[in-house]
Amino acid sequence: MHLKAPNFYEFSSINVAMVDVSKWPLFTLLSAQELASIRHACIFGTSANEAIFITHDDEVYVLGLNCSNCLGTGDSQSTIVPKKLDCLTGKKLVSLSYGSGPHVLLATEEGELYVWGHNGYSQLGNGTTNQGVSPVLLSTNLQNKRVTEVACGSHHSLALTLEGEVFAWGYNNCGQVGSGSTANQPTPRKVSNCLQSKVMVSIACGQTSSMAVADNGEVYGWGYNGNGQLGLGNNGNQLTPCRLIALQGFCVVQIASGYAHSLALTDEGLLYAWGANTYGQLGTGNKSNQLSPVQVMAEKERIVEIAACHSTHTSAAKTQSGQVFMWGQCRGQPIVLPHLTHLASTDDVFTCFATPSVMWRMLSMEHDDFLTVAQSLQKEFDNPETSDLKFSIDGKYIHVHKAVLKIRCEHFRSMFQSHWNEDMKEVIEIDQFSYPVYRSFLEFLYTDSVDLPPEDAIGLLDLATSYCENRLKKLCQHIIKRGITVENGFSLLSAAIRYDAEVTLNHAGGLACQST
Repeated sequence: MHLKAPNFYEFSSINVAMVDVSKWPLFTLLSAQELASIRHACIFGTSANEAIFITHDDEVYVLGLNCSNCLGTGDSQSTIVPKKLDCLTGKKLVSLSYGSGPHVLLATEEGELYVWGHNGYSQLGNGTTNQGVSPVLLSTNLQNKRVTEVACGSHHSLALTLEGEVFAWGYNNCGQVGSGSTANQPTPRKVSNCLQSKVMVSIACGQTSSMAVADNGEVYGWGYNGNGQLGLGNNGNQLTPCRLIALQGFCVVQIASGYAHSLALTDEGLLYAWGANTYGQLGTGNKSNQLSPVQVMAEKERIVEIAACHSTHTSAAKTQSGQVFMWGQCRGQPIVLPHLTHLASTDDVFTCFATPSVMWRMLSMEHDDFLTVAQSLQKEFDNPETSDLKFSIDGKYIHVHKAVLKIRCEHFRSMFQSHWNEDMKEVIEIDQFSYPVYRSFLEFLYTDSVDLPPEDAIGLLDLATSYCENRLKKLCQHIIKRGITVENGFSLLSAAIRYDAEVTLNHAGGLACQST
């Protein structure tokens, strides 16, 4: 499966930057600060249990199971805490791909190719079958070559150079390396034959098959063809590249390979599919394999993006107006016709419905300067540049917006009526609550969240009761109950007395609190 950074592919979705990576379970382990630092991200592995991400500072981090050393940390230890790959710091990513072992290929802006992970079939191209425990630069037979794109099958690898050459290596039992034999290829070898005089612009891999697109829109395939995934009209394996004659006359701009099926998108926005169809992944309305390309979604509007990856039987497409369709194996259910979803991107199809829920491409947050209403509101809390009101507590100011307070809180809605003195003030003094408590209350109105120690949460509970903020009361009670320990029980009791709150023993022998 290959993942190319979206700004390097003409037909990549402009909405890819809007994808929320925290939808993938592994990324829920990251803090909000860590999530905000991500520029590129990829989830991979046999159970979507490994992750790699690159920050805006071009630092590379990994986390997950670390099967076959695919995290590149130098050891075989799994981790739920991100680990930094120092050897890749400062390397600007242009393409990343992973296999089923998994093995990992990463191409940089300088054209360098780094490899690591599973190597039982020499898919790392270093001439050995030794596991790659950390990223190493692969230069064998690639000297003076600038790699612009990489793609991985199950246990074989492809690299595309700036000159439009394709190099292949690794497992070759079905001819997927394109060398003319079925002997494994231990180092990168240029794929020639009918590609010799062609300039290739894109590559893709199925499990044991390889595809490439030329600059004139021609499509070539080689390797395993038992399900017709090469689109040649037969099911015989091909040891060297063969042109898909059925697509003659069409200019293909994007190719995508699933486990054993293929998709192609033309410059006119037409979608063609062929190969295995056990799960309906061709979208033809049945489960019959297709040995040659057939048009899919002919009655739909222009298609601008297609998606598939070698580790799944799922397909997806996006139309010009932004509609996202999915078909094939979707959470175990075979969907034989393209189904219109309510999802925003093809990436969401894979996180929600693919098995495993890996990423079909590298996600990029590079251009994500869009903020939702909720995010914009959070950003403006205590901002003196946009506020029209200040609260003064214990000699400190908190900057807020009257309109927000009126919308979010009945107490303030009543306060800012013309007959209240506070409505005319630019600074309101607060003396019945502490600064941390009142600031937390105002921040809650902007963020819907509370971050206070249990001792202060008792004070906030008292405020919430005074202002009739029932949801805030429940949050405070949860914080207090969750934070009670033998060590702080006395201090919580003292705080409750200070705030005139009632503290009692609950049925489990712990403390319970409510404001009186």
